Amino acid sequence: MASSPGGNGNFDSGLEIKTRSVEQTLIPLVSQITTLINHKDKPKKSERTQAAVQRVGQAVSVAVGRFVAVGEAIASENQELKDEMGQACLEARRAGDAIAQLTDTGSAVSPPPPPPPQPDGRQTVFSDRTGMVKAARLLLSSVTKVLVLADRIVIKQIVSSRNKVLVTLDHLERVSTFQEFVQIFSQFGNEMVEFAHLTGDRQNDLKDEKKKARMAAARAVLEKCTMMLLTASKTCLRHPDCESARINKDAVFQRMRCALEQVIDIVTEARGCGDNKILPASIHDGIKDFKSSVECLRDNLYSLSPQSVGGQLEALVERTEDFTDSAYTSHEQRQAILGLCQLARQDTQQLVAAWAQAQSVQANEATEEMEVSIVKTCQSISDLRRELHKVASGRASDLLKVHGEQLPLRSLKVAGAEGNLEAVAEYSRTLTEQKEQLVETCRLLCHVSGSEPLEITCIHAEETFHVIGPQIISAAQTLALHPSSKIAKENLDVFCEAWESQLCDMVLLLREINDVFEGRRGGDKRPYLSLPRPGKHSASLSNLKGAKAVKLDAEEQTSMAKLGLELRLLSSDVDAEVDKWEEPEHEIVRQSQSLASMAYSMHLFTRGEGLLKTTLDLFHQAEVLSEEGLQLSSALRTFCSQLLDEEKTAVAAETEKLVALCQQLQAGAKTPAQGKTATFQKVDSCIQTTRSLLAVVLSLLPFCNKLNRKYKSERSSLGSPQDWKERPDASTPVQEGGALNGKSSNGFGVKSLDQHMGALNLLESK
Repeated sequence: MASSPGGNGNFDSGLEIKTRSVEQTLIPLVSQITTLINHKDKPKKSERTQAAVQRVGQAVSVAVGRFVAVGEAIASENQELKDEMGQACLEARRAGDAIAQLTDTGSAVSPPPPPPPQPDGRQTVFSDRTGMVKAARLLLSSVTKVLVLADRIVIKQIVSSRNKVLVTLDHLERVSTFQEFVQIFSQFGNEMVEFAHLTGDRQNDLKDEKKKARMAAARAVLEKCTMMLLTASKTCLRHPDCESARINKDAVFQRMRCALEQVIDIVTEARGCGDNKILPASIHDGIKDFKSSVECLRDNLYSLSPQSVGGQLEALVERTEDFTDSAYTSHEQRQAILGLCQLARQDTQQLVAAWAQAQSVQANEATEEMEVSIVKTCQSISDLRRELHKVASGRASDLLKVHGEQLPLRSLKVAGAEGNLEAVAEYSRTLTEQKEQLVETCRLLCHVSGSEPLEITCIHAEETFHVIGPQIISAAQTLALHPSSKIAKENLDVFCEAWESQLCDMVLLLREINDVFEGRRGGDKRPYLSLPRPGKHSASLSNLKGAKAVKLDAEEQTSMAKLGLELRLLSSDVDAEVDKWEEPEHEIVRQSQSLASMAYSMHLFTRGEGLLKTTLDLFHQAEVLSEEGLQLSSALRTFCSQLLDEEKTAVAAETEKLVALCQQLQAGAKTPAQGKTATFQKVDSCIQTTRSLLAVVLSLLPFCNKLNRKYKSERSSLGSPQDWKERPDASTPVQEGGALNGKSSNGFGVKSLDQHMGALNLLESK
């Protein structure tokens, strides 16, 4: 709700605010109105104070007038909202005029139109507190309503974009010739890019971290499916009588439709299906609730019953069966879990006995015996949590090492290319077993993930492995039936790449879960959507043509370990600094987060992990990081424009250092390197420059944060909505903090469209 941060007035707008852009627009208004309200309690007012209050009141009125003009423009272009928006704008204008009149101390200013309610004959806010509170409430309520109504336009855009995609998707599914497919897929690609941009901005703007994680999962499906849809459809067109090709294609279309509906469910808050379903009960949540119940007994012996506490524990123990019943859990691990469950039962029984004894003597607080039992019970349940985390993370780590070699995938490709159906069947069974292991491991990780956004990511990983496994098998069967088909081979490669990509994502997921468990990072961090995914920035990739993509060997990784660790620590420090900002959508915050995220991926590269697989990936990432750094420099220069000379000089000096390092990094990443030694030196140089660049960002963040807080308190209450002012079409407001900034980096990474559209006209005749 929109409410004042102060304790003197609760300005409840009656509308739930779900996006950061709406919230950030209201915060300064609430702050200024609170300032006005607080002034009414001062018994004596100097002329200077009265003049200052009058200026604030007039500024609010003028700003509201500009704001309302934008709202009225939106209303005129969206007939379905015209009446609601018009009424809200009228109320906002009246309230703004009332505040100006109530703060008028009688100086020569043009009087505003008579507002309802009229003040009781007295001229100032100091003598008419009731009128000011009413006007403030009306203003906040009406402005919030205008913003929420404008937000409905954004939702309408996303739904409309989805509808266009669905129509084209239906056409794509029914095409029967390559010529028709090329034409329609080109249209489909453009529509998917538009949908990606809209949903990416929306994902950035959402306040609810669970919805944000669900949106990220659905968009990840769409990203992968766009490429799969292209190759699966081509294969089906080339081999129309092949049943496995049809099964392969149908699965892609079905998954894409489900992901599209899931996005709309999140945006419109539908309650029927998709990811709005209730998350399965995790052991982490059960342990958290159980410990909370036990510890609250210290304050109130009579708040719970022994039966409810016992029931909580048994429900928790029942969930551990996912671990103990698994065929992949070792005997030692199973016995350890069962032993800790039994210990938790015993400690709980002792607590219940001590609790009953305390109640029998009508004690008002926990006895010493109860206190000891509470500590022991909490300790035993924490030990159980630690053991379960150890089992789940250990299982995941072992699986990722084994599956990282991709032996079944390689074997399937070879067997398919040889037309060996028996070998394809054999390796398909091996892949199916691996899929079942990964699916079960994702389920175990979900139990110990430590946050709802990470639980959602685990569920997404589980569903992805479950779906892509059979799709790889059907693609391999098609290739085995048509071993000379380049299209069928390309299709199998795409599905195998999707499997490998999900394994890479699982490595990052496991690291995040471990970090949360050990208290190193927050599990609810939002993804940095302004980043292009590695390998999907065609302009930069063009500079790397002719270079050879190689991986660091074990010796090189060892020599880079210290430098990589420094990069990891700096990226963590930058994350910690941006978390201190009150405005998470501030341009400086978003750009700094992006830099930290990219630097972290470069750290993973030095360990042979993550999405950056080869030196080309690293050099590409360095180029993109330098571009992001230059954008941060631009944001810092804009920030400088509001500073005093002394402050401006300090920030400007560091900004110039940042620009120089970005240019150095960009030049280094583009410089050709021939041979192993030169390539390694180039890698070392890129990472060292990135380290220096992050150090400059880290020195700037706290200083800029301090200055931002200082100047934020001096800004006008509302101003004109900057996002709306910059967009020519006022009916389509841009969310504050959208990640696109005019780039296509928030798209679904449709390099597939760039690389494969030309290939559609060059299909082999074999």
